[in-house]
Amino acid sequence: MSRILEALPFDCLQNIDLSEKRNKIASIISGFLFFSGWWFALDASASYYQDTRDVFHLCGVFATISMFMVNAVSNSLLRGDGFTDGCLGPVGGRIWFFFGFMMGFGSLIGACYILFGEYVYISDNVNNNFKPDHTYPGVAFFLQNVFIFLSSLTFKFGRSEDMWG
Repeated sequence: MSRILEALPFDCLQNIDLSEKRNKIASIISGFLFFSGWWFALDASASYYQDTRDVFHLCGVFATISMFMVNAVSNSLLRGDGFTDGCLGPVGGRIWFFFGFMMGFGSLIGACYILFGEYVYISDNVNNNFKPDHTYPGVAFFLQNVFIFLSSLTFKFGRSEDMWG
Protein backbone atom coordinates (compact mmCIF):
# COMPACT_ATOMS: atom_id res chain seq x y z
CA MET A 1 0.00 0.00 0.00
CA SER A 2 2.84 2.39 0.77
CA ARG A 3 4.37 1.86 -2.67
CA ILE A 4 1.15 3.00 -4.29
CA LEU A 5 1.14 6.14 -2.19
CA GLU A 6 4.81 6.79 -2.90
CA ALA A 7 4.16 6.75 -6.64
CA LEU A 8 1.66 9.59 -6.37
CA PRO A 9 2.99 13.11 -6.86
CA PHE A 10 1.43 14.45 -3.66
CA ASP A 11 3.89 15.06 -0.83
CA CYS A 12 1.28 14.80 1.92
CA LEU A 13 0.44 11.18 0.96
CA GLN A 14 3.98 9.84 1.11
CA ASN A 15 4.30 9.79 4.91
CA ILE A 16 1.12 7.85 5.67
CA ASP A 17 1.54 4.56 7.51
CA LEU A 18 -1.58 2.38 7.19
CA SER A 19 -0.10 -0.83 8.58
CA GLU A 20 -1.68 -0.37 12.02
CA LYS A 21 -5.08 0.42 10.51
CA ARG A 22 -5.19 -2.55 8.15
CA ASN A 23 -7.91 -4.40 10.07
CA LYS A 24 -10.11 -1.31 10.30
CA ILE A 25 -9.78 -0.51 6.61
CA ALA A 26 -10.45 -4.10 5.54
CA SER A 27 -13.48 -4.30 7.83
CA ILE A 28 -14.91 -1.03 6.52
CA ILE A 29 -14.40 -2.03 2.88
CA SER A 30 -15.89 -5.46 3.53
CA GLY A 31 -18.92 -3.99 5.29
CA PHE A 32 -19.46 -1.50 2.49
CA LEU A 33 -19.33 -4.26 -0.14
CA PHE A 34 -21.74 -6.42 1.86
CA PHE A 35 -24.14 -3.51 2.32
CA SER A 36 -23.92 -2.56 -1.36
CA GLY A 37 -24.67 -6.11 -2.44
CA TRP A 38 -27.83 -6.35 -0.39
CA TRP A 39 -28.78 -2.82 -1.43
CA PHE A 40 -28.76 -3.87 -5.09
CA ALA A 41 -31.00 -6.85 -4.41
CA LEU A 42 -33.46 -4.94 -2.24
CA ASP A 43 -33.56 -2.08 -4.75
CA ALA A 44 -34.39 -4.49 -7.57
CA SER A 45 -37.12 -6.15 -5.51
CA ALA A 46 -38.66 -2.86 -4.45
CA SER A 47 -38.40 -1.03 -7.77
CA TYR A 48 -39.17 -3.90 -10.15
CA TYR A 49 -41.33 -6.14 -7.99
CA GLN A 50 -43.28 -7.43 -11.02
CA ASP A 51 -40.03 -8.54 -12.69
CA THR A 52 -38.60 -10.48 -9.75
CA ARG A 53 -39.33 -13.72 -7.96
CA ASP A 54 -38.83 -14.26 -4.27
CA VAL A 55 -36.74 -17.37 -4.89
CA PHE A 56 -34.03 -15.22 -6.51
CA HIS A 57 -33.02 -14.01 -3.04
CA LEU A 58 -31.81 -17.48 -2.08
CA CYS A 59 -28.47 -16.97 -3.84
CA GLY A 60 -27.82 -13.91 -1.69
CA VAL A 61 -28.82 -15.78 1.46
CA PHE A 62 -26.44 -18.63 0.64
CA ALA A 63 -23.67 -16.14 -0.20
CA THR A 64 -24.19 -14.56 3.24
CA ILE A 65 -24.04 -17.95 4.95
CA SER A 66 -20.89 -18.66 2.95
CA MET A 67 -19.35 -15.43 4.20
CA PHE A 68 -19.94 -16.48 7.80
CA MET A 69 -18.62 -19.99 7.15
CA VAL A 70 -15.41 -18.78 5.50
CA ASN A 71 -14.67 -16.17 8.15
CA ALA A 72 -15.47 -18.47 11.09
CA VAL A 73 -12.20 -20.36 10.60
CA SER A 74 -9.04 -18.58 11.68
CA ASN A 75 -5.96 -18.49 9.48
CA SER A 76 -3.89 -20.15 12.20
CA LEU A 77 -6.29 -23.09 12.30
CA LEU A 78 -6.05 -23.42 8.51
CA ARG A 79 -2.26 -23.49 8.76
CA GLY A 80 -2.42 -25.96 11.63
CA ASP A 81 -0.51 -23.88 14.17
CA GLY A 82 -3.33 -22.68 16.42
CA PHE A 83 -3.33 -22.86 20.24
CA THR A 84 -6.42 -25.04 20.36
CA ASP A 85 -7.62 -27.63 17.93
CA GLY A 86 -11.25 -26.61 18.13
CA CYS A 87 -14.01 -29.12 17.58
CA LEU A 88 -12.49 -31.20 14.77
CA GLY A 89 -8.99 -29.79 14.56
CA PRO A 90 -7.30 -28.33 11.48
CA VAL A 91 -8.83 -30.94 9.17
CA GLY A 92 -12.36 -30.07 10.27
CA GLY A 93 -11.59 -26.36 9.91
CA ARG A 94 -10.28 -26.91 6.39
CA ILE A 95 -13.36 -28.92 5.45
CA TRP A 96 -15.64 -26.19 6.86
CA PHE A 97 -13.62 -23.55 4.97
CA PHE A 98 -13.85 -25.58 1.75
CA PHE A 99 -17.62 -26.01 2.04
CA GLY A 100 -17.95 -22.29 2.73
CA PHE A 101 -16.11 -21.46 -0.48
CA MET A 102 -18.13 -24.07 -2.37
CA MET A 103 -21.31 -22.40 -1.16
CA GLY A 104 -19.97 -18.99 -2.20
CA PHE A 105 -19.05 -20.17 -5.68
CA GLY A 106 -22.36 -22.00 -5.95
CA SER A 107 -24.24 -18.82 -5.18
CA LEU A 108 -22.22 -17.01 -7.87
CA ILE A 109 -23.08 -19.72 -10.39
CA GLY A 110 -26.73 -19.50 -9.37
CA ALA A 111 -26.67 -15.73 -9.79
CA CYS A 112 -25.18 -16.19 -13.27
CA TYR A 113 -28.07 -18.50 -14.13
CA ILE A 114 -30.58 -15.99 -12.78
CA LEU A 115 -29.04 -13.24 -14.89
CA PHE A 116 -28.59 -15.13 -18.14
CA GLY A 117 -31.20 -17.88 -17.88
CA GLU A 118 -34.09 -15.79 -16.60
CA TYR A 119 -33.42 -12.23 -17.73
CA VAL A 120 -31.16 -12.21 -20.79
CA TYR A 121 -32.51 -15.29 -22.61
CA ILE A 122 -36.29 -15.31 -22.45
CA SER A 123 -37.67 -18.61 -23.69
CA ASP A 124 -40.63 -18.84 -26.06
CA ASN A 125 -41.81 -21.99 -24.33
CA VAL A 126 -45.52 -21.99 -23.52
CA ASN A 127 -44.78 -23.29 -20.00
CA ASN A 128 -42.59 -20.28 -19.21
CA ASN A 129 -44.82 -17.84 -17.36
CA PHE A 130 -41.95 -15.55 -16.23
CA LYS A 131 -41.23 -12.96 -18.90
CA PRO A 132 -39.62 -9.89 -17.31
CA ASP A 133 -39.72 -6.50 -19.01
CA HIS A 134 -36.43 -5.26 -17.54
CA THR A 135 -33.03 -6.91 -17.13
CA TYR A 136 -31.88 -4.72 -14.23
CA PRO A 137 -33.15 -7.10 -11.52
CA GLY A 138 -31.00 -9.89 -12.97
CA VAL A 139 -27.96 -7.64 -13.01
CA ALA A 140 -28.74 -6.53 -9.45
CA PHE A 141 -28.97 -10.12 -8.16
CA PHE A 142 -25.69 -10.94 -9.89
CA LEU A 143 -23.97 -7.86 -8.45
CA GLN A 144 -25.33 -8.75 -5.02
CA ASN A 145 -23.58 -12.09 -5.07
CA VAL A 146 -20.36 -10.68 -6.54
CA PHE A 147 -20.20 -7.98 -3.86
CA ILE A 148 -20.94 -10.41 -1.02
CA PHE A 149 -18.25 -12.77 -2.32
CA LEU A 150 -15.74 -9.92 -2.60
CA SER A 151 -16.74 -8.82 0.89
CA SER A 152 -16.02 -12.29 2.21
CA LEU A 153 -12.61 -12.37 0.54
CA THR A 154 -11.75 -8.88 1.79
CA PHE A 155 -12.73 -9.68 5.35
CA LYS A 156 -10.88 -13.00 5.37
CA PHE A 157 -7.64 -12.11 3.63
CA GLY A 158 -7.49 -8.33 4.10
CA ARG A 159 -7.08 -8.49 7.87
CA SER A 160 -4.08 -9.62 9.84
CA GLU A 161 -4.68 -12.05 12.68
CA ASP A 162 -2.29 -11.84 15.59
CA MET A 163 -1.93 -15.05 17.52
CA TRP A 164 -1.12 -13.13 20.72
CA GLY A 165 -3.86 -10.49 20.65
